[in-house]
Amino acid sequence: MYSLVIPVYNNEGSIPELVNVLEDLNRSLNHALEVVFVVDGSPDRSYLILRDLLPKVQFKSKLLVLSRNFGAWAAIYMGLQQASGDFFAIKAADLQEPISLTLDFFKILKNEPVDVVIGTREGRDDPFFSRLLAQLFWKLYRKLVIPEIPVGGVDIFGCNQAVRKQLLQLEESHSCLVALLFWLGFRRKFVSYYRVERKHGKSAWTFKKKWRYMMDRVFSFTDLPIRLLMMLGGFGFCLSVVLGFIVFVGKLLQWFSVPGYATTILVILLLGTINILGLGLIGSYAWRTYENTKRRPQAVIMSIEEYQNKESS
Repeated sequence: MYSLVIPVYNNEGSIPELVNVLEDLNRSLNHALEVVFVVDGSPDRSYLILRDLLPKVQFKSKLLVLSRNFGAWAAIYMGLQQASGDFFAIKAADLQEPISLTLDFFKILKNEPVDVVIGTREGRDDPFFSRLLAQLFWKLYRKLVIPEIPVGGVDIFGCNQAVRKQLLQLEESHSCLVALLFWLGFRRKFVSYYRVERKHGKSAWTFKKKWRYMMDRVFSFTDLPIRLLMMLGGFGFCLSVVLGFIVFVGKLLQWFSVPGYATTILVILLLGTINILGLGLIGSYAWRTYENTKRRPQAVIMSIEEYQNKESS
């Protein structure tokens, strides 16, 4: 059995075409496909469309509805929990990745000594500004956090039972699924593809969500911000020593008409900004630690509906 997990959020326009594509995939896999759709608090008609279409399809499926929008990682996590196959893959519902890539994932996992298959983007038809920001982020992330991450980043992957089991045991809040895959290790293989332009609707990845996701990727897997803060503090200390020496010499040579004014302002600004920055960085780590101590579930499932394929029923 091959299990495909698809998080759904604002995808009502692409769902009919997606279901048709999955029918083709099911035939290519000799009718051994299971698809787990996870409606992540989607405000559109995605759930209603899936509820109408799934009883008519040839593949086995599950329809999970989360109680609200918990985010892509939480939706994938809940989908992997409910999947019952021998091999697993993740796919977006917006059809920006070719279905042939998912088929390649399953074939590699079944026939080769590989535990994780990761899709790497050779190119993307996204707007220029989005491509530029994505390239800059992944370049810095590779340089400073996880060097093994592909140049174009990672959106989709496939894995076997062993990797799935380990992923589900990592109950971390505000983490990064892709970075966890690289942290786990295992035998990996990369498969390149071209990410096409979105046909239906608009992406739900707002700047706010991207910024928050970027913070999770950084703070959950590196102490680099703390080390940079220490370096900044060391630089500030050295600068303070130099300024102090200049002030001492200036005092002896009577350079300052208003004694202490310039130095006081400089020291307040320098140490004040370093202090605020330090509190923010340490607070980010402390907040994530506190969130993980709560042991809350990744998401709350409101309902689960199962559909057997038409042949078996």
